[in-house]
Amino acid sequence: MKAMRLLTMNALYTGDVPARLRALGAALDRSDLDIVCLQEVMYRRHARLLRRAAPAYRYVACSGTALLKGGLVLLSRWPISRYRFVRYPTTGPVRGELLMRKGAQLASVATPAGELVVVNTHLSANRDDDWSPTNRYTRIAAGELARLASLIAAVDPSLPVAVVGDLNLPRESAALTDFITAAGLSDVLAGDTRPTYRPTPGWPSPPALDHILIRSAAGETLTGSADLVFQEEVTLPDGRQTHLSDHYGVQAQLTRSK
Repeated sequence: MKAMRLLTMNALYTGDVPARLRALGAALDRSDLDIVCLQEVMYRRHARLLRRAAPAYRYVACSGTALLKGGLVLLSRWPISRYRFVRYPTTGPVRGELLMRKGAQLASVATPAGELVVVNTHLSANRDDDWSPTNRYTRIAAGELARLASLIAAVDPSLPVAVVGDLNLPRESAALTDFITAAGLSDVLAGDTRPTYRPTPGWPSPPALDHILIRSAAGETLTGSADLVFQEEVTLPDGRQTHLSDHYGVQAQLTRSK
């Protein structure tokens, strides 16, 4: 049995981004993580900053020139044989979030355990905090998930798949559970009720919005265990205390077996 260590985290595009990304990169460089999937890394210069702060990750996947498509970045200790970005359909109310050009990043990573297809994504936010099926933002998410399901279905069934990111849907939402079933995925954190968005006075009980979902390769079994990380404040070089993001990281250990 061979294990891979993977992290997903929304890195938060506002505030003192360079200082936080340097701190995050340093923490990643000290870690034993194999693959890191980040959302809301909006600019190419920030991807370069992360690479300098975490030199152990020799391989980087991101698309776009000055502005990164979807704000998605994948860092890997192992070679990335290919990757591409697929944008989600533009629907729903006009909103600033559309400038992020949200979509999915599909990357094939040559890990010591074999090739792994990693799908890093960030779905549209629900501005109503209402995840009922008839809500306008839930309908947008359902359309994005339908596109995501078609991308996963097109992946060679002989390859394992990990779908990770800020899906902006609670674990118990019908849109997410229906997607998981339709795409043949399993939730590594199934049953875990802890929030992955950091609680605030204005939102004291947020749901779990960040997920790691997996699909086994044909003839194999892919299993996983996961936990929340980067929940505490860190000290920046100038002495300031801050959280790395408004989200926690979700770290998983995935194991392939015949």
